[in-house]
Amino acid sequence: MKKITFLLFSALIGLTMQAQEEEKETGYNKWSIDVGGGLNESSRPYAEGYYSPTFGAWNADLGVRYMFNDKFGLKANAGINDISEGEGVPEFSTQFYRASIEGVLNLGSILNFREWTNRINLLAHGGGGMAMIKFDDATFDDDYMTIVTAGITPQVRLSNRIALYADLSIVGNINQNYTWDGQEETENLGFDGLLTNASIGINVYLGKHKTHADWVDKSENTELKKELDSIQDRVAKLEEDLRDEDQDGVPNYLDREPNTMNGVAVDSKGFAVDKNENGIPDEIESSLDQRYTSKQEFAESKENFDIKKLLNDGYVNVYFPLNSDKPHTYSLEAINYVITYMRENPSVKAELIGYADELGNAAYNEELSNRRAERVYNIVIASGIDASRLKHVGNGVDSSVDKTSAEARQLVRRVTFKIK
Repeated sequence: MKKITFLLFSALIGLTMQAQEEEKETGYNKWSIDVGGGLNESSRPYAEGYYSPTFGAWNADLGVRYMFNDKFGLKANAGINDISEGEGVPEFSTQFYRASIEGVLNLGSILNFREWTNRINLLAHGGGGMAMIKFDDATFDDDYMTIVTAGITPQVRLSNRIALYADLSIVGNINQNYTWDGQEETENLGFDGLLTNASIGINVYLGKHKTHADWVDKSENTELKKELDSIQDRVAKLEEDLRDEDQDGVPNYLDREPNTMNGVAVDSKGFAVDKNENGIPDEIESSLDQRYTSKQEFAESKENFDIKKLLNDGYVNVYFPLNSDKPHTYSLEAINYVITYMRENPSVKAELIGYADELGNAAYNEELSNRRAERVYNIVIASGIDASRLKHVGNGVDSSVDKTSAEARQLVRRVTFKIK
């Protein structure tokens, strides 16, 4: 048995050294050294009047484990149990040396623990091997036998390299010739001896990767998943590039003017067509002339207009692109009307009221409407009007138009004026 144990430990050392040289690209480590110890209870067989106290003696284990994948592996294990008398029993001392090869199931991976935790895991193990009982001060020679073992091992992950484990294992002896106390021969040579081990220890993970098979989340590490993620990223980027937020017919990634007013003609780079370079898209220039009148006409006949009424009744507004608080360039003229009127009438005050269309979240639209009013407020102040004469407020969504009409929605993305 000593030779067998020596050969097993030699094999464990060799496997450990091989673990350091493992070069296969798996994305996770496969090797670990498992070291633990605790208490044991040897249930049977005993000579009449002899027994060992429940979990009253110690045990120690050393194992090397290799996981073929995240669900299954093999473990080479060697251990020793010290078994001694209970209270009121003549003294005896027995050492139980064992070595086994066991299959290991990663129940945490099989049962999808990774979906809810990456700190707690559960292993199950089982297999067989050889064992020897050595009796101190007994008339019997050392006893050799075959063993069958099974157990369950909860784990707590402490770091990428170390986990704490607790283990409960049962060892069954086949052809145990003598009782644990070494006083009698057993009555049969079948499946007779039984031992229970309760121990705690640590798993030390070996390898060059960050994660061990005990803890790997296969859903995030398979090559197929990586490839799918890569494809999804490329598709998402393509979708983003091809979006046309200002609906001018030029995709975002080519659009040099991404906030063009809806419906106006643009060139190949997304700039609104403005042949006379006055800052107003050519397609809406005529409609603006009809609605607001030209500066020359206004200058020649401003006495025929009630500017305060035009401002208060909404004939003069500042318009904004979708989801923006930056006014359209052509709307700066409307701001200039207010500034000019307030300069000519130093006693008047003005309230600036912002609105948004119905698209999007109501709370966000209220905040957007306030930012629009504040942007116009800041422009007016920067133009020389005293802040004490101004007030700004966001009135949120204007739902007075058909929300399915892009043109109608453009009309309510605005700031209006109230002259007081």
